[in-house]
Amino acid sequence: VSALSLDELDEQLQKCAIVQDLNAAKAEHGGHATSSFTARLFAVLFPGSPAVNALLATLYISGPPNFLLALCPTNIDPSSLSVMVAFAVGGLLGDTLFHLLPEIFIGEDSPESVRFVLVEPNRNLLLGVAILVGFMTFVAMDKGLRIATGGAGGHDHAHGHSHGPAAPSGESSSASDGISTAVDVQGSSKGVTSRKKEAAAAATPQGAAPAKEVNPSVKLGGLLNLIADFTHNITDGLAMSASFYASPAIGATTTVAVFFHEIPHEVGDFALLVQSGFSKRAAMGAQFVTALGALLGTLIGIAVQEYGGAGGGGGGAPGMRAGLWGTSLTWGDMLLPFTAGTFLYVGTVAVIPELLETGPNKGAELRKTLVQFAAIAVGAGIMLYISWHD
Repeated sequence: VSALSLDELDEQLQKCAIVQDLNAAKAEHGGHATSSFTARLFAVLFPGSPAVNALLATLYISGPPNFLLALCPTNIDPSSLSVMVAFAVGGLLGDTLFHLLPEIFIGEDSPESVRFVLVEPNRNLLLGVAILVGFMTFVAMDKGLRIATGGAGGHDHAHGHSHGPAAPSGESSSASDGISTAVDVQGSSKGVTSRKKEAAAAATPQGAAPAKEVNPSVKLGGLLNLIADFTHNITDGLAMSASFYASPAIGATTTVAVFFHEIPHEVGDFALLVQSGFSKRAAMGAQFVTALGALLGTLIGIAVQEYGGAGGGGGGAPGMRAGLWGTSLTWGDMLLPFTAGTFLYVGTVAVIPELLETGPNKGAELRKTLVQFAAIAVGAGIMLYISWHD
């Protein structure tokens, strides 16, 4: 029995008389159900194999957000960006908690027959390790960028960037060109709202024209941000491939969640690049180049799934103890939990501090908080609706 794969064990179980009765009851109960609008829409958007669907999803999440930058003003309202970020948080956490984690540990329901979940403790432990590795990978990337920029800030997905050395006594450091690096007394990076206001005020002294020169540290920050974006987009591509090889429904919901996240991601990075001295056209071109990272990640993920022994690939599923470290797992199975770990980091550590920032006006901050919570609820609610009706 231990030489059989999970699929082969399930095939044997389907021959049991009790299981066949359960299948008949399930078919009778679901025979009159009609597919939801979202299911029909996803079937149109993703009509091919897992590899084809993953490539289509990468096109969907990379193309429209980059084209929207052409309509984006260079002086973006930070409050609007904050609401978009909150909406993206709800989408990412909703997809992770409502879809990815249940799929990772339990699997996807089958519409044709009942499914049995075989409890395999060491398998679950390795899946948990993969989630932790995904989480810590983004911690390392963020920490590395903060070190590269002198400890004054790093790349996060709420775009709380800050570049340059910290100024003493809580003052904003500035160079001769007047671009503020905006670091507070503890040396922690300020939010996008405060930084953009301070940078704009510093860059345009009273009665003077805007400065044309840009602080070299700010330029360096913009370039390092592009490198971090390229790396992050690779993980988005890995997410696309891993989710579609898990199931079409998982792939579709993950695509929606990543798409919601990419819009404020791209807009925030666009604003940072303009602040770093890029022209609007150059900033759009740079964002297009970083979007190629998603395609690279998708191709890597497809290769791992096809040749790493995943159930959907050509390697075939291993026996109960013929996989990784004596479990039924393959390398392809580790991509989805890795993705969940990165989503958890993006939706919590990288973004929540930005949403927690407050100003002295209590009434305005309370209204802003209510709007942000509403945006989070809407983003999570969309994921819940899709998960419930897929």
